[in-house]
Amino acid sequence: MISPGLEQRESSKMSTDKQRGIRVSQEELLCKNACGYYGNPAWKGFCSKCWRERSRPSGTLRQDARPSGDGVPPTFSKFEEKKSIEKGSRYNTVRRLFWGSTSPPKPQESSESHTNLLKAFQGLDPGDFPGFLKILRSPPSQRLQSRCTAFLNTMEAYHGLPIQKQSDLVQDFYQSFAEYFRSFPEAQVTQIMEHVEKLIMTRLHKWVFCHDSCDDEQKDLALQRRIRSLNWVTPQMLSVPFPDENIPVTGDPFLPAITAIIEMDAKRAPQDKLACVSKCSQHIFEALSVLNDEPANADAFLSSLVYVVLKANPPRLHSNMQYMIRFGLPHSLMAGESGYYFTNLSCAVAFIDKLNGPALSLSPEEFEGYMRGQRAPAALTKRQQVVGETQHLLEELQGRQEKLHQGVDALNVELQKWVQAVNSQLDEATTQFDEVQKDITAQSEEPSLAQDESQ
Repeated sequence: MISPGLEQRESSKMSTDKQRGIRVSQEELLCKNACGYYGNPAWKGFCSKCWRERSRPSGTLRQDARPSGDGVPPTFSKFEEKKSIEKGSRYNTVRRLFWGSTSPPKPQESSESHTNLLKAFQGLDPGDFPGFLKILRSPPSQRLQSRCTAFLNTMEAYHGLPIQKQSDLVQDFYQSFAEYFRSFPEAQVTQIMEHVEKLIMTRLHKWVFCHDSCDDEQKDLALQRRIRSLNWVTPQMLSVPFPDENIPVTGDPFLPAITAIIEMDAKRAPQDKLACVSKCSQHIFEALSVLNDEPANADAFLSSLVYVVLKANPPRLHSNMQYMIRFGLPHSLMAGESGYYFTNLSCAVAFIDKLNGPALSLSPEEFEGYMRGQRAPAALTKRQQVVGETQHLLEELQGRQEKLHQGVDALNVELQKWVQAVNSQLDEATTQFDEVQKDITAQSEEPSLAQDESQ
């Protein structure tokens, strides 16, 4: 994450160093609790696990999950009876009614059916979501399927709960579901839980995304306005390597990354949204490798990611990131390649929110001039000049085309008059010819009549 201390160091360094850019060390990206996982500005620099532990009210023991009755939806009768009790007590009641406390599978669950269930999931191919659904609908999986159905129905019925409480319930469900596969290797459990997350959150998306109990929508609009106000920032200001300042939009080497981050809003499952972030990041690394003819470093990647976010202005960016934080599998955001990419995206958004003149090697006056539209970068001015010249040429061509059309119309009129004149002359000539022909015929008949009369 970008801490205030780091931001001050960067500002002072940028005032003396010619090379601009965003520099965040690996230590700055890791959890402040030194647990080894990635931190995040949304969690005040902690990973999701440490953040949840710190944000939990003191004296509150974690009520983890266990399976409920087979196919029997959890009842909320006690919850209804205790509506008037304080919020914390009501929240714990809901969680108890869902799961109770953690316990290993009961002896009767270690039956032949349970063994067959585990074997079926062990043979599941990675990424085979249809195969996962097929196994889940099979008779040995009836208990798991009933739990999923009961949980979904209950979450939909009580979708008015505060968003953080819904997030905790979903995370508890993940942990409880994973208990069924505690004997599996960690990689297999991760694979199965990714399928579970996709199943659950695809169904719950419409209920929990941009929930009424939070201010995600207002923050989306504020972030969108902020990014729009920074549309004058050029890649050169961010030290993003570009081969040509006048490169057209369609030739932007980061266009695939821009497209990928925009696609994120169309996805429903957190892992699918996170996949768009990973795809965007991979496209950035590919573009940097081509532009630099060498592997990209972390600083160039983060600067390029800031540029991509500014150019894309992804729809509902804040809501999408919060949705992944609240309802995604923790390991996806805390570790691994996807966790690194998401942490950098969070840093990029935090940087954009606090972007100022020194970060771009601009004086405060210059920065304010750009923000108010009183100034324009040289590259942008050149592009505007090219656009103006092109517009002038188009207008000139349009005028010439109109003159050409007018000439064609005049020619058509003249041609029609000429055709009419020719037709009139032909008619007149035909009439005269008919008259001459009659005279010739009459003259040829007069000698014949004279001979007849003499006889």
